[in-house]
Amino acid sequence: MAAYLCPPAVIHGEHSVETSQIVAEVRDRLPDVPWLPRIDSIAASTGIDTRGWMVPLEDAVAPGAGSALTPQAATRAREALARDGFTEQDAERVIAALEAIPAPQTVQERTAPAWEAVQAYGERAARGALQIAGLDASDVDCLITSHSTTPALPGLDVSLANRLALREDALLLPATQWACIAGTRSLALAADLVAADPDRVVLVVISEALSTTYQPADDSLESLIVRLLFADTAVAAVVTGRPRPESVLRLDASWNHTLPGTRDLHRLETRADGTHFVMDRRGPRAVQDTVGAMWEWLRGRHEGDAQPWHPDLLLAHPGGTRVLEYMEQTMPDEWPDGLLTYSRESYTTGNRGGAAVFDILRRAHDAGQKPGSRAVLYAAAPGLTATAIEGEWL
Repeated sequence: MAAYLCPPAVIHGEHSVETSQIVAEVRDRLPDVPWLPRIDSIAASTGIDTRGWMVPLEDAVAPGAGSALTPQAATRAREALARDGFTEQDAERVIAALEAIPAPQTVQERTAPAWEAVQAYGERAARGALQIAGLDASDVDCLITSHSTTPALPGLDVSLANRLALREDALLLPATQWACIAGTRSLALAADLVAADPDRVVLVVISEALSTTYQPADDSLESLIVRLLFADTAVAAVVTGRPRPESVLRLDASWNHTLPGTRDLHRLETRADGTHFVMDRRGPRAVQDTVGAMWEWLRGRHEGDAQPWHPDLLLAHPGGTRVLEYMEQTMPDEWPDGLLTYSRESYTTGNRGGAAVFDILRRAHDAGQKPGSRAVLYAAAPGLTATAIEGEWL
C-alpha cells in the first residue's frame, strides 16, 4: 500500500469564540431551560476554552432578515382580531407589533455565508499544501474533498478545480458525507489511488464550517453540547506514490469498520432554521466498539513480529474526551504513556470533525518526530463507521 504524505496545511477559523461567550449567549436566550444551573460545569467538562469559527458568533445568533409573521399569517390574524371585536386601527397596531418580531435565520441565511467561507478556506489550505509539497496545481492528478455541513452541488471539488485552475483531466472525488472520518478515509483512498499508479499526485482538501450547527433556539441539552464542541477548520495535504523530499509519513496499511444498526446515533438533520447535529448518549459506547475492533486489527498485523510492537504516536479523532479516556484504558499495558498527547492538545480548541486528524498530524510534525517512529491514525464518524491507518515517520 505504501504511499507518502507531505505535511498538511491547517487553516483555523479566524474568529475566536470563547466558551464564556457561548455560555453568556445561552443564558440570555434560554433563561428557563432545566439544565441551565449546570451550564458552567457542562462547559468546563468539555475542556475547551476557545475555538475558531469561519463566521463571528454574532452572525450565527443574529435574527433573520424576515418577519416571524408571514403575510398569510397576518391576514389570518386580522380576520381573527376582527371576529373578536377589535377595531381596524387596533388590529393594525397588533399586526405591526407582531411583524416587528424578527424570524430566525433561514437555511439559506445560515448556509450561504458558511459555504462561501468553506470555499475560500479550502482554497487557502489547498494552496498551502501544494506549496509545502513543492508542487503546483498543474501537478495534481486527483482531488479528494469533504465538507459535511454545507451541502452544495456542485461541491467543493468543482469549486476548487476552478479556483486552483486544475488540469481538465484531474479526477475529482467529492466525499461530503464522510464527516469525521474524512481525514483518515481520504488518506486511505489516496493511498489506494497511488498504489494503482505511483506517479499520481493526490491532493486532499477538507473544509468544515461546523459552526453552522449552532442553533440558538434549540433548547435541548444535546444542542448545548454541540454549541460548545465544534470548531471550523480547513486542511489539505498531498499524497504521492513515490517519496518526495517533503514527505514526512509513509502510509503502510488501512482498516475500515462499520457498526450495523448505529446510523441514528449521530446525524445531521435539516430543519426550517438550518442544520442540526443530533447526538444520542449511546454514541460514545458505540465508538468504543470500533476502538476495540481497531486494537484487534493492529494485533493481527503484528502478532508474528520478532519484537513486541507498539505505536509511538496515536493520532486519533474519536469525537470526545470519553472515548480518548477509553482508548487509554484499553491499550495494552506495555504500550508507552502519552500516545494521545497531540489528540488531546488539538481537542482543547474544539472538535474539528473531518479536519481533526490533519490538525493532530500537523501538531505532531511541528513538535518533531524521529524517523522510524510508528504512527496510527484513527477516526470515527456518524454511521457509526471508522477508519485507521498505520504508517511510519520518515
